[in-house]
Amino acid sequence: MDRRTHPTPPAESPDTTPYVRLALALSLGAAVSLGITRFAYGLLLPPMREDLGWSYTLAGAMNTFNALGYLIGALATPWLMRRFPPTGLLLVGSLLASLFMGLSGFFTAATPLLVQRLLAGVASALVFIAGGLLAARLGARQPQRSGFLLGLYYGGTGMGIVVSALGVPPVLAAAASQPHAWAWAWWGLALICLLATGLMAWPARVLAAHAAPAGSAQAGGGPVFRVRDWVFSLLGYAGFGVGYIGYMTFVIALLREQGTSPGAVTAFYALLGLAVLASSRIWAGLLDRHRDGQALARLNALLGVAAIVPALTSSWPLVLASGLLFGGVFLSVVASTTALVRHNLPPAQWAAGISAFTIVFAAGQIVGPTVVGFIADGPGGLARGLVFSAVALWLGAALAWRQRAL
Repeated sequence: MDRRTHPTPPAESPDTTPYVRLALALSLGAAVSLGITRFAYGLLLPPMREDLGWSYTLAGAMNTFNALGYLIGALATPWLMRRFPPTGLLLVGSLLASLFMGLSGFFTAATPLLVQRLLAGVASALVFIAGGLLAARLGARQPQRSGFLLGLYYGGTGMGIVVSALGVPPVLAAAASQPHAWAWAWWGLALICLLATGLMAWPARVLAAHAAPAGSAQAGGGPVFRVRDWVFSLLGYAGFGVGYIGYMTFVIALLREQGTSPGAVTAFYALLGLAVLASSRIWAGLLDRHRDGQALARLNALLGVAAIVPALTSSWPLVLASGLLFGGVFLSVVASTTALVRHNLPPAQWAAGISAFTIVFAAGQIVGPTVVGFIADGPGGLARGLVFSAVALWLGAALAWRQRAL
């Protein structure tokens, strides 16, 4: 027997990729695209409405136009991703969102403000979808922590909410003697988004140097995304889009109508944002465990409970519990759809799947704010509008429950 030694193959280099830090840095994209660009408007709606004499229908239309822009961006993203890397779309979209948000402080007429909200929505879709795809690719490299990494990315929305909650009221107070004090808040938020964009350059550079997961460069191999296979989860997600945005647009206005103090409103919104940050830990196991629509259905049902509470009572402990529950759930609904795509499709089809869910999400958001605002202008007020939001969420839960694993 030949006992001569043979060269030992070189040991595989340990993976030193800082996955958690990359996911946290990527999460600034979610903070910009949703946490600030969209949800900070809920804090600015009451002073803008009072200053500019808006109806609730017009106030809701501002977020409807933002959602319409988001839909346009979602429809354009697959085409753009075939031509440009997602890292580039992430940074360019974030720069544009910052610009359009800052421009909102220079107008008082409704038409240009609607246009600014629409353009900011287009840019934020590029950021959110590109960041979600990059987070899914990170998760593919760490399958045992994929739900957690996805949750970290989407939880970045909570950072944006907390920054808005803590930053907008002091700016409004400091600018109170200025005409249109709310404009200063838009400018401050735009500067924060520019800073976040600069910080995202690091994960963009690192991830641009990493090859995409095997199969992501070609269309063949494995199941292909077909809408008919995903009807129930897509409709369930549309119900989420209709329901959640009514709450996030109008809950602050409802609290002010109920006589809640400014300090309590700030605490409510900041705690909601902190709950979003915590949600990545809370629901990671649920997202990893289910290949069907159960995660989406359960989370939608919980959101319906959170949404209806402020419509039924002004009791502060219950209203605060509503905000904590809502914050602890709603971005995990978004993460659940990315997890659903990742569980059931090969990497080559992830962009198509994520884009399809984003499109129905945006379509639902177009309906939600204007309908809730229209209802709020009627005899039932904002409380009745939130009942509509809760019903939409529960309908979405019932539909998502019927989605089967592929």
